[in-house]
Amino acid sequence: MRGYQTNALSKEAPVSLVPSFLELLQPLSCVMTCPTFDSFLTVLTGWVFARRRTVTGMILAADAVGGGPGRKHHSAYHRLFAAARWSLDELGLAVFGLLVLTLPAAVVFVAVDDTLCRKHGRKRMFGVGMHHDPLVSSKKMAVCNWGHSWVILGVIVKLPFCPDRSFCLPVLFRLYRSKQTAARGGAAGGVYRTRPELAVQMLKLLCGRHPGRRFHALADMAYGGQSVLKHLPGNCDLTSRLLLDARLVDDPAPKPPGRKGRQPLRGRPLPSPREMLRGRATRAARKTYGRDDVLRVVRQTARLYHVPQRKAAVVAAESLRGSRCVRAYYSTAADATAGQVLDWYATRFSIEQTIQEAKGQLGFEQPQNWTKPAVRRTAPVGMLLYSLVVLWFAREGHRHYAPPHRPWYRGKAAPSFADMLATLRCRSAVGAITATPRHSHTGKETMETLIHVLKLAA
Repeated sequence: MRGYQTNALSKEAPVSLVPSFLELLQPLSCVMTCPTFDSFLTVLTGWVFARRRTVTGMILAADAVGGGPGRKHHSAYHRLFAAARWSLDELGLAVFGLLVLTLPAAVVFVAVDDTLCRKHGRKRMFGVGMHHDPLVSSKKMAVCNWGHSWVILGVIVKLPFCPDRSFCLPVLFRLYRSKQTAARGGAAGGVYRTRPELAVQMLKLLCGRHPGRRFHALADMAYGGQSVLKHLPGNCDLTSRLLLDARLVDDPAPKPPGRKGRQPLRGRPLPSPREMLRGRATRAARKTYGRDDVLRVVRQTARLYHVPQRKAAVVAAESLRGSRCVRAYYSTAADATAGQVLDWYATRFSIEQTIQEAKGQLGFEQPQNWTKPAVRRTAPVGMLLYSLVVLWFAREGHRHYAPPHRPWYRGKAAPSFADMLATLRCRSAVGAITATPRHSHTGKETMETLIHVLKLAA
């Protein structure tokens, strides 16, 4: 590990991140050169404090603009994303290395999902296209919007300061390009890859780097088909949704002695998930997506017709409240109980929470880079910052968290990500003010720091 001073920002900068957060970032310096890592810390500082997360907005928030000793030209921070030689995958794997201590020794749960980052403007940036927008679409009408489509892989963890909530911490990213945009050139070899294929890429990368660990991927129906299931790494299971009329088969019967031909791949047909619910079912009370529900549940062990190589625990569930919706799930962890499969799939919702908070609190949609390397790097760094902020809060920040007094909101039991980010900002601002050097100009420098912090909060 490269030794690196925690005070990476210029001594003239009025605000910097708290030392405990900078110490957390030290292992990440292995994937960059020292000058690049220095610029990276400056950008992260600006990302925490900026109101708009463009590169210029971030260096303004970090007060890294202007002349003087130790100051860089503003183009150096643009080159951090557009031209510097570092790998986003290696950076994400280094963040995963920070999470290893918080993960159980048995199984590492990961979630995969995609999201649309809307973009505007007449100038064409790399990778933009028309993509389905689930936030404004309905069952009757599908709406597309102009922007970037990101496929995200995050690690699901439970942290001591908030035992009732699962956090999904993003570590790997892929930019999805439609067939039309990939055909225009710029993609790797001009090859078009679907979102499930990009998800398999990330799963193979993570599982291949840690062959001694067992992984378990949680994904919705878009990533639960044969394009993912057939190519799963050997040390990875998958839990996902299943069609109600999915074809299920039993284990293949052994080939009789002396009969020629290959070993059968499939056994006799089994009831589909819809047919399973017509039989005898058990009643179970579950908490799904934060709501208490009562379900009729049926479980069976089967093989999917199109992917008969792996056994799966298939669960059909019918809600007895509200719309009485019927859904089916499966998990390649064939010995899992029905309750485990339902709980695992419900945990997948944490990645949707992460995406919403990263967009609302860290401006995941706001970077306005145009070139290929800058587009592929800038926005994902905001997602990695989300993981780092949550990890810092779990290690250090929760000791300094003071819940605000709100008489109208007395039921809040745990800090939100907005509280974690506010705690990091407050500790960093207090540290910058109290660390002002003691000499004749102390009052002037303290006032400049206060004014800068007030400008950021305005």
